[in-house]
Amino acid sequence: MTFESSKNLSAVGALLIVIGFIGSAVSFVGVLSLIGVILLLIGLKGLANFYKEEGIFNNALYAIITAIVGVVIAAATIFVTAVSALLTIGIDINNINDWNTFGTDIANYFSDFANFSELWTLVGAIAFALIAGFVFAIISMYFFRKSLNQLSSKSGIGLFGTAGLLMLIGAVLTIVAIGLLLIWIGFIIATVAFFKMKKE
Repeated sequence: MTFESSKNLSAVGALLIVIGFIGSAVSFVGVLSLIGVILLLIGLKGLANFYKEEGIFNNALYAIITAIVGVVIAAATIFVTAVSALLTIGIDINNINDWNTFGTDIANYFSDFANFSELWTLVGAIAFALIAGFVFAIISMYFFRKSLNQLSSKSGIGLFGTAGLLMLIGAVLTIVAIGLLLIWIGFIIATVAFFKMKKE
């Protein structure tokens, strides 16, 4: 794979992540982020080979794997706990008739204060999932920042370093809404940096 094709794949991949981030509420638009991640990884692999710096690709790959693991752990925790809570209440998730009286069943169940332990179990699971997602987001962006810093060093384009720093700060601030915005801005800056790359 040539330098130009690797650069262009990385740029298009980063751009698709930016667009997919905006449209994540719309299912088919959100898929663009997944396509973007794949293209970005392929492009970074080519750039890593060109610059003879495997860390550019490896750290990006570690970032993606870490993010996936974090999402899976968080989602699985919430799902398993929610299903367990529903079964305890007596709602069969496969029986549509049970869903018709879902609100009433919940209200009746929690009218007895002794049953609030189930609610606290669910709240605890959600809190654990959020904390796990937060920790894995920081680790993921730490690896991605390392990848972009190495790319910045090899290409001489400082914007990569700026993008990586913004993404890491954004991950730390994901506990508030501004964190996601900073990560998104970081990907915009990375996209611009990829388009600015020139073969030495």
